[in-house]
Amino acid sequence: MSKNTSNEAFRYGIDTLNLDRIMRLATGQLEGVLDAAGRAQIERCRNYVLQMAASQRAVYGLNTGFGPLCDVRISAEETGKLQENLLLTHAVGVGDYIDPLYSKIMMICKVHALAQGYSGVRTELVDRIMYFIRHDLLPAVPEQGSVGASGDLAPLSHLFLPFLGEGAFWVDGRVIEAKEVLREHDLQPLSFRAKEGLALINGTQFILAHAIVGLHRMKYLIQLADLAGAMTLEGYQGSSSPFREALHRIRPFEGNVEVARHMSALLEGSENNASHASCSRVQDPYSIRCIPQVHGAVRAAWKHLLKLAEIEMNAVTDNPVILNEAESISGGNFHGQPLAFALDYATLAASGLGNISDRRCYLLLEGKFGLPRLLTDKGGLNSGYMIPQYTTAALASENKTMCFPASADSIPTSLGQEDFVSMGSIAGRKFNRVLENVEKILAIELLYAAQAIEFRRPLRCSEVVEENMRRIRARVPKLEEDRLLKDDIQTMIEMVKSRSFETG
Repeated sequence: MSKNTSNEAFRYGIDTLNLDRIMRLATGQLEGVLDAAGRAQIERCRNYVLQMAASQRAVYGLNTGFGPLCDVRISAEETGKLQENLLLTHAVGVGDYIDPLYSKIMMICKVHALAQGYSGVRTELVDRIMYFIRHDLLPAVPEQGSVGASGDLAPLSHLFLPFLGEGAFWVDGRVIEAKEVLREHDLQPLSFRAKEGLALINGTQFILAHAIVGLHRMKYLIQLADLAGAMTLEGYQGSSSPFREALHRIRPFEGNVEVARHMSALLEGSENNASHASCSRVQDPYSIRCIPQVHGAVRAAWKHLLKLAEIEMNAVTDNPVILNEAESISGGNFHGQPLAFALDYATLAASGLGNISDRRCYLLLEGKFGLPRLLTDKGGLNSGYMIPQYTTAALASENKTMCFPASADSIPTSLGQEDFVSMGSIAGRKFNRVLENVEKILAIELLYAAQAIEFRRPLRCSEVVEENMRRIRARVPKLEEDRLLKDDIQTMIEMVKSRSFETG
């Protein structure tokens, strides 16, 4: 993991997070600090909580029970135990553990929310989270159990169980009990005070982390999909005229215009493309001709989710929110609906990106316009690239099954107190599963497109396409005779995941 070597630092609670900054914080390229101004915000709100706790007024989660038990008063002596019990009883997640990257992003987002000074925790708690972040002590968090309202209660409880010496951390790819890891770092478990447990587990950080990782992945994939489409077009010897500015000026959707401009740049200077400019073909199939319209709509969905996620990165999603020494508001800032709808929309768009890519794979196998069937000139004995398209079809179909919106559902919880929930956590998980499949589909399209371009030699393509041909051929040779294709496909997938392509 690379480390920040500059003097630049992000001030929690003061500066503004965006997608780039949060990924740099998560990968160690940017340092996060809690400066005097951030500490003052936290301490001011903590004093408000202490004043409320000393009064006789009932304040939800501070001197009352939780959920349907909000009408039960808790004594001052029992306040700390109440907060600790909260984490222990809410850590009910099941299933596989999320990738540790998600845990780190969740902690980064939580620190930034707490440091804004509306949650009433002590600075010691924030310092402990920051210690975990700095030392890559990333809690093991099960992926299932959140309904995306009242905060991501179960996953956030698992995230912060190590405060109490419970739960587990990821260490060198293994899950190790928190007690053991804390001992190695000479750290003692923390005792909670009024409001602190609630402040830790109320929030949308699980949903948000999935949105952030998905947005980061999708940002590259929407560029890569254009490259794959351009390389397929080169292999198919399709027309570049659908990308002309004049066409999109009269239907100026922002994403369409961006994709058309990008496609034109990817094809600029192509000898191969120029060679058939006056051919008798009138128009290409939609999967090539309508790349700006389809890929452009995908970009629109990405931008919509990005806008909402960047609002959420800088939001306070706690409950209750402490405004001053006399006023707290028990509201619904923890509700995941704003992200849930957008995550489902982005999932649908990502699925479409894989679906149209699969269609382009199929086009290259048909044996039209100078290409041999199945992209092999020795068909019969050789199956060529027949079967990888089965894989893209399977992945595209699997993605379609995940397009039912999780946010369309709600199941009441907490004896009806929490009677309408977002299911945003499920939407976030599906979003990233679909993107993982899209990575694989695009990898196979790039494999096909490179093979198709070989049949257009000695004509040369644009500089960016030729550069990507060199990168592919450095690791995957042209298919001359049938061979085990699994390794070639896996290599291409690894190239996609490691962002080894020049997308222009």
